[in-house]
Amino acid sequence: MVNIRVKDILLATGGRLLSGKEETILTHISIDSRTMKGNDLFVPIIGEKVDAHNFINQALEQGAVAVLTSRHDTSDSQKAFIRVADTKKALQAIGSYYRRLLNLPLIGITGSVGKTTTREMISCALSASYRVYKTPGNSNSQVGVPIALSEITPEDEIGVIELGMSEPGELTVITKIANIQMAVITNVGITHIEQLGSRENIYKEKLTIQDGLLEGGTLFLNGDDELLKNTKAKKGCKTIYYGTGSHCDYRAENVHLEEGFPVFTAVHGENKVPVRLSVMGNHNVLNAMVSLAVAVECKIPMEKAVDALRTFTGFKNRQQIYETNDLTVIDDTYNASPVSMKAGLEVLNSMKKAKRRIAVLADMKELGEGARSYHYEIGEYIAAHPVYEVVTLGELAGEIARAVRELAPHIQVLEFMEQSSLLSYLKKELQEGDCVLFKGSNSMKLGQIANQFHSVL
Repeated sequence: MVNIRVKDILLATGGRLLSGKEETILTHISIDSRTMKGNDLFVPIIGEKVDAHNFINQALEQGAVAVLTSRHDTSDSQKAFIRVADTKKALQAIGSYYRRLLNLPLIGITGSVGKTTTREMISCALSASYRVYKTPGNSNSQVGVPIALSEITPEDEIGVIELGMSEPGELTVITKIANIQMAVITNVGITHIEQLGSRENIYKEKLTIQDGLLEGGTLFLNGDDELLKNTKAKKGCKTIYYGTGSHCDYRAENVHLEEGFPVFTAVHGENKVPVRLSVMGNHNVLNAMVSLAVAVECKIPMEKAVDALRTFTGFKNRQQIYETNDLTVIDDTYNASPVSMKAGLEVLNSMKKAKRRIAVLADMKELGEGARSYHYEIGEYIAAHPVYEVVTLGELAGEIARAVRELAPHIQVLEFMEQSSLLSYLKKELQEGDCVLFKGSNSMKLGQIANQFHSVL
């Protein structure tokens, strides 16, 4: 935060100062009592299991100069204690207040799959002409977005903000805080169907990103998505479609893979630009096309944006490929859904030089009542796009194994329920020339196993 003092927090939240000085300068917001950056405002969030008010003293010892509280009515501290009714809502109010002080345009990104990769690729394309601020890490929630906004500085010229959603109404809250000039919906899948009930409900919730889209703004929609291709932006806003279809304003033509890397022609009007990405998998073609669409709409020549996009090579645990003479590891363990699982398998199958292609797959979480059938569907996909061996971790992933056994009995299949036994098996099984894909939901901690192999490469 820049030029923010305790008195501004009082104004933003309607809070009451219990102790300390109104002129105290605040530079950062933290919800973690263990980490302070300097001149921090500590916001204790009350969770289902933990009330962070219990760590206020630790936060002060670590260097916080002010705290919000909904548990104290008095304070004899020399530091600023600010009484509010609800600390999470107060944090959101601070985010809204600080956003109003900023002049830069913001691009908000939501979708069931690929938000973070799309955020990174759009940021990369925009960096051709702008100093870009982007959401750090996975700060895309009702708590994370206000903190992410608070880190924007006057030197930043444009911002790319990831907007997550795990429950009804959440996206409306955070997009109204962000006040975006452009909105991107990458796709409508089944992630969080357990909380939202149906894909149609997910679709309706994704469209609420427009609740914070300013008048005259632009909505970018995946024209290849069956639920989005006929959707229109709200009144007063512009709709732009991207994808591979002829109806898309920005489209990819002649798409193919060269050693796993997508190659295509980006088309907008009469302009046609050849593209070769430095990240693997056909699914990244759509990520690239929306990145180019946003860049061009921000007055960057497509050729210049393409040059910038070539420098994007991905990031940790998202289809990162590690190679030596002995082994190729595809680490795609950050998270998993049916769409991203198939995308990972597509990359694995594109590795034609591998002597053996091995898929190590763990449970996909938050898929609701249809979870088992979604996992079985992955097994069906593997049967149609065979690999040498399938190794699963977890009960749900066992459905992948079952489908492969039933539909492709020539494929070797092994199942594990514990990480330790899986790791022991892989250390014995993997051999020179193998290419192995690690893919599963983050909570399955498959990344820890993948790291055992690529960390020594």
